[in-house]
Amino acid sequence: MVKHTIQALVENKFGVLARVASLFSARGYNISSLAVGETQDPTISCMTIVVNAEDERILEQIKKQLHKLIDVVTVMDFTRKDYLDRELILAKLLKQKSSKDLLDKLAKTYGLKLVEETKDYYIVELSSESKKIEEALKELEVLNIKELVRTGRIAINK
Repeated sequence: MVKHTIQALVENKFGVLARVASLFSARGYNISSLAVGETQDPTISCMTIVVNAEDERILEQIKKQLHKLIDVVTVMDFTRKDYLDRELILAKLLKQKSSKDLLDKLAKTYGLKLVEETKDYYIVELSSESKKIEEALKELEVLNIKELVRTGRIAINK
């Protein structure tokens, strides 16, 4: 399956998110990532939607229907375009003897940041592209991850 990254600029109004999400669910597409936030204009929000889809024809129909929604300003499919994307993770790791060395290594390799340290745990953050997030998480598995939260993908056209 191909992961499609779609960005929609929408009016920042009640119910817009539900209407957009329903277009995907009505056609049986699971949204694997969704991030929504205000743009530099507080009346406009940017929705970045990542969906797995093999059927390009149906995905084209969804994009056309998105364009028709009254609150949608623009829709862009980044899938075959040159763009940057990022995700953010926060992880709470139980302290172990070897954890500090691994965290230092991951800081150099991936840009992992230690944001809080107590006598029992570390909280770390990593902001990167999806592939690097996955690689870093594989390496973090050797530590005891007590809690992990992850944002949806955000993207910007180059």
